[in-house]
Amino acid sequence: MNTDDVANEGDDDADDELLRSFDRELKALREADYGRLSGSDPAQSPSASPTASASTASASNPAAPTSAVNSGAGVAEAAASGPAGTSGSVADPQSAEASPGTPAPGVGQRLASIDAYRGFVMLLMMAEVLHFSRVSEMLADCSVMKLLAYHQTHVAWRGCSLHDLIQPSFSFLVGVSAFLSLQHRRSRGDSTAWMLLHAAWRAVLLTVLGIWLRSLGRDQANYTFEDTLTQIGLGYLPLFLISLCPKKVWWVSLLLILVVTWGAFAAFPAPNADFDYQAVGVGPEWSEHGEGLAAHWNKNSNLAWKFDTWFLNQFPRAEPFLYNSGGYATLSFIPTLATSLLGLIAGGWLLSSWGSLRKLATLVAAGGLSLVAGLALDHFGICPSVKRIWTPSWVLVSGGWCFLLLAGFYLLNDLIRLAPISYPLRVIGMNSIAAYMISHLIEGFLRSNFQTFLGEDVFRMAGDAYEPLLSGGAVLAIYWLILLWMARRRLFLRI
Repeated sequence: MNTDDVANEGDDDADDELLRSFDRELKALREADYGRLSGSDPAQSPSASPTASASTASASNPAAPTSAVNSGAGVAEAAASGPAGTSGSVADPQSAEASPGTPAPGVGQRLASIDAYRGFVMLLMMAEVLHFSRVSEMLADCSVMKLLAYHQTHVAWRGCSLHDLIQPSFSFLVGVSAFLSLQHRRSRGDSTAWMLLHAAWRAVLLTVLGIWLRSLGRDQANYTFEDTLTQIGLGYLPLFLISLCPKKVWWVSLLLILVVTWGAFAAFPAPNADFDYQAVGVGPEWSEHGEGLAAHWNKNSNLAWKFDTWFLNQFPRAEPFLYNSGGYATLSFIPTLATSLLGLIAGGWLLSSWGSLRKLATLVAAGGLSLVAGLALDHFGICPSVKRIWTPSWVLVSGGWCFLLLAGFYLLNDLIRLAPISYPLRVIGMNSIAAYMISHLIEGFLRSNFQTFLGEDVFRMAGDAYEPLLSGGAVLAIYWLILLWMARRRLFLRI
């Protein structure tokens, strides 16, 4: 079946056949990538490993809700996949004592929820082409558009929107996939030295890729380290080293990062009353200044800003670095590592021999407790929740949402077996490095061709207010069709 078939399908039977065909192709792909996999039937073992293979489930039911390649195809898991981009897994050696009657996790088993969650996050990023904020400005009385616009933009400083959860979700999923990848690679006999070398290569590649994307269209390289890829790259090697340690070390490392980061910022002198905020890009209209202890995390006057005024000026620049207009900072990669550790912990839970309901309950409880703790730190002025400098309270708030989102996708895709509904998301999630690159590279090209071949007014048929929405929808549809084409031809961009 090709993409023309997809475009022409108009009934439920055709849709079902597409899903069955897609899952059959994924089965063949996984067999080619992993070789002959073994393990218990996911349909009989909902507590199976998050890297469940389609080979068992789709053999008896071609439309079984198997995962579309949990790892090796995306931003969030690229740093955690194996040499061929895989991150299959085996039973957790620290959870080998399964309770009687509970099937142990098998080699290579997968969870559709990870791909669906990854695809959802990538969709949020790709959907920036819809420009809800522009539409909302022209439809000032539309409360729905105002809500959509709010959740498609980053908050100014403290707080959280849905768009603010994109980067934490990337980092969280790096941690989830890191544990799955480690178990898989151990099961096939990879040495620690080789895995360490491979992890170092991935860290460098992700960092360089992030700098390259930020340098496009500039006269010289833009050495900046606060974007998603470079932050993941800077923190990936420490994450890998921690993942080799016993699970108690994961928790200790998480606590140390949060406490030491908080202490370092709190110890750095807060800006005094005559601090020149305008010299660091913070105008007099800025209303997000904290007071008392919270002032130590104020925009472009904190420890991370001070570090960047030294560190970033060690690289060739057209002008000396004075501040980041958004307040973002290089040192955020350290608490971002804590977010990845939360994902590492979640991966350990998913790969354990626990029952599926216990796994779900643990994710929900962890999400709720993390959210309450982070919001309390922010509310009482102990540590403001700021995504742009990744404060410890933000680690907890965003991590709580990540736990809850993973729980929701786990429930819908792997427990009540609605994975076929998430098929459009899994098309994105299984190839999210490609999705990330596409969304950064070809929007202008597509819009230019729309104008050339369709005319300037084709997307104004519903009025000027809806032009950004309609043109962006066309761009987004082409993004997805490219990813569908790649998936059906087994083309996966991996790092």
